[in-house]
Amino acid sequence: MSSFVLSFQEMEKTQLLLVGGKGLHLGELSKLEGIQVPEGFCVTTEGYQRAIEQNETYHALLDQLTMLKVQDRDQIAEISRKIRQTLMEIEIPHEVKKAVTHYHLQFGKEHAYAVRSSATAEDLSHASFAGQQDTYLNIIGKEAIMQHISKCWASLFTDRAVIYRMHNGFDHSQVTISVIIQRMVFPQASGILFTADPITSNRKLLSIDAGFGLGEALISGLVSADCYQVKDGKIVEKRIATKKLAIYGRKEGGTRTETIDADQQKTQTLTDQQILQLAGIGRQIEAHFGCPQDIEWCLVDDTCYILQSRPITTLYPIPEADDQENHVYVSVGHQQMMTDPMKPLGLSFYLLTTPAPMRKAGGRLYVDVTQMLASSVSRETLLNTLGQSDPLIKDALETIIRRGDFIKSLPNDKSEQSPGKSNKDKSSAGFQDQIENDPTIVSDLIKSTQISIEELKQNIQSKSGSDLFDFIREDIQQLEKILFDPKSLRIIMAAMNASSWINENMNRWLGEKNAADTLSQSVPNNITSEMGLALLDVADVIRLYPEVMDYLQHVKDDNFLDELVKFDGGQETRAAFQDYLNKFGMRCTGEIDLTRTRWSEKPITLIPMILSNIKNLEPQASIRKFEHGRQEALKKEQALLDRLKQLPDGEQKAEETKRMIDLIRNFSGFREYPKYGMINRYFIYKLALLKEAEKLVQLGVIQEKEDIYYLTFEELHDLVRANKLDDQIVSKRKNEYKLFEKLTPPRVITSDGEIIVGKYKRESLPAEAIVGLPVSSGVIEGRARVILNMEDAALEEGDILVTPFTDPSWTPLFISINGLVTEVGGLMTHGAVIAREYGLPAVVGVENATKRIRDGQRIRVHGTEGYIEIL
Repeated sequence: MSSFVLSFQEMEKTQLLLVGGKGLHLGELSKLEGIQVPEGFCVTTEGYQRAIEQNETYHALLDQLTMLKVQDRDQIAEISRKIRQTLMEIEIPHEVKKAVTHYHLQFGKEHAYAVRSSATAEDLSHASFAGQQDTYLNIIGKEAIMQHISKCWASLFTDRAVIYRMHNGFDHSQVTISVIIQRMVFPQASGILFTADPITSNRKLLSIDAGFGLGEALISGLVSADCYQVKDGKIVEKRIATKKLAIYGRKEGGTRTETIDADQQKTQTLTDQQILQLAGIGRQIEAHFGCPQDIEWCLVDDTCYILQSRPITTLYPIPEADDQENHVYVSVGHQQMMTDPMKPLGLSFYLLTTPAPMRKAGGRLYVDVTQMLASSVSRETLLNTLGQSDPLIKDALETIIRRGDFIKSLPNDKSEQSPGKSNKDKSSAGFQDQIENDPTIVSDLIKSTQISIEELKQNIQSKSGSDLFDFIREDIQQLEKILFDPKSLRIIMAAMNASSWINENMNRWLGEKNAADTLSQSVPNNITSEMGLALLDVADVIRLYPEVMDYLQHVKDDNFLDELVKFDGGQETRAAFQDYLNKFGMRCTGEIDLTRTRWSEKPITLIPMILSNIKNLEPQASIRKFEHGRQEALKKEQALLDRLKQLPDGEQKAEETKRMIDLIRNFSGFREYPKYGMINRYFIYKLALLKEAEKLVQLGVIQEKEDIYYLTFEELHDLVRANKLDDQIVSKRKNEYKLFEKLTPPRVITSDGEIIVGKYKRESLPAEAIVGLPVSSGVIEGRARVILNMEDAALEEGDILVTPFTDPSWTPLFISINGLVTEVGGLMTHGAVIAREYGLPAVVGVENATKRIRDGQRIRVHGTEGYIEIL
């Protein structure tokens, strides 16, 4: 056995670095009982390394390539071309040629072979690299095989393979290549088998694509394939395509394309028996590799051969469950305006804070709503609540309910109450009747939260080691009491119900749509909208001092606050900054993840927004903006009441409406406060834990403070007790997090892995309209600014912000914009609440808005009807 060439039977499971992902899988498949794999052998990566090790041109070009970034497309193309040319000209080492000749004779020199690339970063569980390197079919003769080995080596540096590696963080010098030489079979049919449905991600639905001849016709997109779906051993769907062409191998080498006879074009490629046999093989292979597989197969004389199997890397992970029952999971991130993954410490803190039945998947949190859907009582409450926060989630859940085969209704359903829901269900319609319409209730709650936070700041100072963890765990119980205080919930629900009542009745009585949007402008006690206005006040201090303004234009690091005192007005600027950070410095993008960098930790984040405020707005803008909104609300209130009094029973209608308007004005601002209190506490916990992390760094237990973010709260507690950590755990979690960042989390996913996509039900809109959810009334035109990262926001006054999601940290940007479009959100999510308060037309929940709308395009946002037009 040579280290340069191995047969499939000689390969071992540990030899990924020798034979690459594709080669390793073929080696394993060839040893599985009942699985037919065409025999073959593999030129290992050692053969490739031997060929390049002394080649100075190759290494010089590789060094140049390593310096480039994804944007440098022209240079990538040029250097990659030179590397490919170099690899084609390199002499294949004598030892490699000798070993290839030996195996070629052993397997039969008279046969035709497929020559295929197998890279060491290929067909991994987190990056498939499918189609990145080249495959050559029906190659006959030793010399032709040698030539195609060089071609496969060169294909490691196709432009697409190089760019894919850059995107996925693979080092070009660390990725090497082996070459598979596999005996050709000449099939009557071939195709691809997915052991999980590639469209819905349902792990129980197996999908087979099939066509006549070689699989190249399907893979290259030359012909459409039959599609068969199998579930629980039964064929559940068949779509028969019109197959006009097929590719076949030539006896003398190479391939030919043939036209299929007209009477054969619509025939089923595989019989039902063959479909089920192939499905069984697919499930066997999936069980062996332990994850869903993408399998290439072919049919020769009624025997199924497997040509390749790789993991399906695009599937979203299924939330973990303790049983085999059916479950339905709803994304927390879509309701919290934070669809990015969270690090383990952030996840564990959120789990400690919530009593809901949470599950983790892909670095995100999902609520298991199965029990609530099973009861008609709690189901209605759930759908109504989620309909407010995200109608697409509601529609997806209704799709599952309509099917009737996934969720079993609870026995005695009529009397069934889900835990903790009975009071809420009974009272949600009448919260406004249960609470006095008195604004001091809100100010008292705010005051008690502030006192509690100040006490926490004082008491945590003296805690360290295990005492600190016990203290935090106790304080989280205090946080839960504040978050789920019945009085707070009654206030929030009273305002929400009053808004719904106003919108419904003003539309019915006066034909006025979304009247509550204007009535919600500039309400008192909204901590999130205050945050945006307060940053205008910081801008007003800075605009008085040209030296400070010039300095801030060029700051690069977070020590700028210390440097400010050197300039005229620096002391005043620093004091204004510090006051702002004392009140809002615990906020940041994705703030529900405790590990995210806060404004107090990175105050430079605020500089572009402050400079934008100075440029775009006049002094005293915060007072004027708030007062303008307040006057608009008062005018709307007076106009509604005057019109109502003209109606039959007008006085009574006006009186009832006035009561509802007062509820909106007195209580709707408070909705943002509980989260502000929670984020305050999170930051205090975080600072205390980072002190512990410093000690761990000094002891050499961890390399950097931020390593603690990749441990759960319990694991970190154990680490502080033991001062000992498995070296691999942090690096493994960091790699997982990078993988999770690339995943797109679904709103709704089942325990089968099926992603249910909701739809908006809307008619009579313009043909090209981009549809979303109307959350803040009005129509506005302007320039679309597509912004993915808040720190990159260079907004001009009048721009329309288009972004995946906004949480409270984005509020300061709302000062400069005229409208808002987001991919995620609902009627009561933060962006919607603040848009209404600032009087900005807004449409949220717009699928792929940041891809469908281009930066700089002129658009019209219909905030009342819920759609966008590109002008």
